[in-house]
Amino acid sequence: MHVNDFDACISFYERYCGMSVCHQRSDEHSQVVWLCEPGKEREFIIVVIDGGKSQAQPADDFGHLGFAVESDARVDELASHAKSEGLLVWPPRREPYPVGYYCGVRDPDGNIVEFSYGQPLGPGAPAGAANSEEPAEE
Repeated sequence: MHVNDFDACISFYERYCGMSVCHQRSDEHSQVVWLCEPGKEREFIIVVIDGGKSQAQPADDFGHLGFAVESDARVDELASHAKSEGLLVWPPRREPYPVGYYCGVRDPDGNIVEFSYGQPLGPGAPAGAANSEEPAEE
């Protein structure tokens, strides 16, 4: 992601997503940072590059990054923190499967980040639900 506010975006993903810098480099033209969850460096990274434009995502644009968290309480905690910082876009809500419980937070560059619990992938997912339309019977 090319970002306008390089340091603020790195700080956001560290604080909200539990990510940390696992690689960085710079030259006379740009700075590049790879962010990852500790222990998951080979599974998923976000590449942050300075020199971008802030995003003015329209209200009807639901494009976002999604992070599964460990509980409804964690969704509430992140939403409360985001609200206090003026970053909350979607307050916590529960929707039918496969959506679950989630909130939306805006990063410093205007990108929306969703934090969810109970979707088919990640913590709270019903057993066998990742490849099905409905949750598996327990």
